[in-house]
Amino acid sequence: MKRRTFIKGSAIIGLSASVPLLLRGGSGLFETATGRKVYRILNADKTLVGTLPVLRVFAGDHDDYISPYVFFDEFGPVTVKANDQPLRVNAHPHAGIIPTTYFLAGTGHHKDSLNYDFQIGKGDFMMFCSGRGAIHMEETGKQLYEQGGLYHGFQIWLNLPAKYKFIAPATDVHRIDQMGWIEKKDYSARVVLGELFGAKSSVELLSPAFYFHIKMKAGCKLEIPVDATHNAFAYVVSGNLETEGRKQINTNQVALYERGDNRINLFAVNGAEILVAGGKPLNEPVYSYGPFVMNTEEEIQRCIRDYQAGKMGNPEVVNK
Repeated sequence: MKRRTFIKGSAIIGLSASVPLLLRGGSGLFETATGRKVYRILNADKTLVGTLPVLRVFAGDHDDYISPYVFFDEFGPVTVKANDQPLRVNAHPHAGIIPTTYFLAGTGHHKDSLNYDFQIGKGDFMMFCSGRGAIHMEETGKQLYEQGGLYHGFQIWLNLPAKYKFIAPATDVHRIDQMGWIEKKDYSARVVLGELFGAKSSVELLSPAFYFHIKMKAGCKLEIPVDATHNAFAYVVSGNLETEGRKQINTNQVALYERGDNRINLFAVNGAEILVAGGKPLNEPVYSYGPFVMNTEEEIQRCIRDYQAGKMGNPEVVNK
């Protein structure tokens, strides 16, 4: 068991290319196939980040089953009226992680201390590799401000391996056409990270991870191939799933899987929109203090000093 330490609350704010097996006949999940067993099913909790309503899927707990991920919020869905005050998370620092944002609907505005200032939209994927420390601001985008509409997506943090904790920060935007896409009669899938059924993402990573946005029609059965040594979880955005052991995963629930098998069995009784993600566990100590995730308490203290000394940037400038 790896050691995970939470320091008192912060006041600073490669897979198989095989064809999927679609089993027909009978009711319920796979009658003969076996796949990964569920470790635990968690409910997402409602909370606010700035003025933005979110569902917190996990935030640090169960590291043995979620690494290399450490944090997962679903923001929205919320309807934004034209010319309304933007939903905003003011400038704040990160270090030691890669916060990622993926849009299901609407547009967002990202600005950071690395001199990036851009709009992102549906299907786009933003990676803010904070490394030794940087500051960013997030809010609803220009198109939503002008026209209104639905604002909905995921913010998920990837942990950085110890050897990359203090690399230079960087920001990357990967547009929808840079991701793998699968469209079949029973399902569609966007491969944001990694590879699924021969479709690949062009995003390069510092440690192996995968991230699949899948829409399954009623009655669809899928085997998702995974490395037997990697972690995996499945989150239901809408609808419901049946998985190994006939366990039910309902809307706004996440199933964390045990390792040891090379596939995850999923059955969408009435259809479902889901996220399946995971990767190679880092197997390193995790110390977290708000937006800083490091391997030792000394590294956390270094991050705090660097932020207070202005080495991560000026939040007032980023907020303008």
